[in-house]
Amino acid sequence: MDYYDAHTLSLNHHGEELCGDQVKIFRTPDKILMVLSDGLGSGVKANILARLTTEILVTMFRERVPLQDVLETVIATLPTCRVRQLAYAAFLVVDLELATGRFRVINFDCPPPFLCRTGQLQPLGSREEIICGRKIQFSAGELQLGDFLGIISDGVMYAGMGVTMNFGWGRDQIGSYLEQITKNRSASAEAIVRRLIEKTGSLYGNEPGDDATFAGILVRKPNRLMVFTGPPTDRRLDEQCVDRLIQFDGRKVICGGTTGNLVADHLGEIVHLDLTTLREDVPPIGSLPDIDLMTEGVLTLAKTLRLLKDSGGDRNRVPLDRNGASLLARELLRADEIFFLAGEQVNPYYHNPLLPRNISIRHNLIEQLVETLTICHKNVKIEWC
Repeated sequence: MDYYDAHTLSLNHHGEELCGDQVKIFRTPDKILMVLSDGLGSGVKANILARLTTEILVTMFRERVPLQDVLETVIATLPTCRVRQLAYAAFLVVDLELATGRFRVINFDCPPPFLCRTGQLQPLGSREEIICGRKIQFSAGELQLGDFLGIISDGVMYAGMGVTMNFGWGRDQIGSYLEQITKNRSASAEAIVRRLIEKTGSLYGNEPGDDATFAGILVRKPNRLMVFTGPPTDRRLDEQCVDRLIQFDGRKVICGGTTGNLVADHLGEIVHLDLTTLREDVPPIGSLPDIDLMTEGVLTLAKTLRLLKDSGGDRNRVPLDRNGASLLARELLRADEIFFLAGEQVNPYYHNPLLPRNISIRHNLIEQLVETLTICHKNVKIEWC
């Protein structure tokens, strides 16, 4: 099944601590809801209005409130500025079905979305309805593998105004730039979003004159990862577990010295340690042919768990230091689908023999890792053996 990779980045108005744009991405097993709201002006007031709008929209869509009622509620909640005759917050909603790739866009006063396919912009027709006296634009389509659907706040279009062009970085220029950066299949939605936001910031001279937000969804193959940690309780399963790891279609990680030696014995190889990765609180990593990462077990898993929690699910916030825990955390955050193959053979150094296996340190750490990764929107499965 294709993976729908969603990401968003914003630039704050120069001199403001809070962004007047807000994006909320809500995932369920069968859909993605992406909501962008652009509060009028900038700063605290715009931030509150945009945040309120996104929360109302996500909550009502999540509760499957009829669309008419959702729009009437939000529009009635947003008064009109007497001076500018504009609503206090614009919004755009992308409602995507994961099983089919079908999506609809509900747009109130935001720039129209961009759809790129094989590096070319695709026309996205729209229809207009009047709801509560306001014009709402509706559009729909179906995403395919390699497609990118992007949405912006109007601050992106204002970039360069009075600097590089008379009327800012217009829709045509933004579209052309998106075609350039999506021409070769990108590895992630983050890579596309980051490049366009960086370009926007440079056009503003790195002092944005408005809040600017870009969010998008890239359809790509999922990044798959298997983590084999801990030998099975039944030694007759050793060879089966090694075969499953080696034949896994994705990246492969081993956590644990005993587990690594088990794999090495079955492959007829020797584990080579990289002592340059040794740290005071993290043992060194090892290497084996066809294995992408090999770390020590319990100590590294515990440190990795802390890094994941501290990063909030953002791979860019994981320290770049080349040690087992940082490398493992980045592997986990890069993956979309993670499969833990976890043996429950007890290590006497880390386990009280009077306690059952399911409250061992390793067992507890893996369950916490699964819980943390699930919060980070990873599809995680675990098999105890």
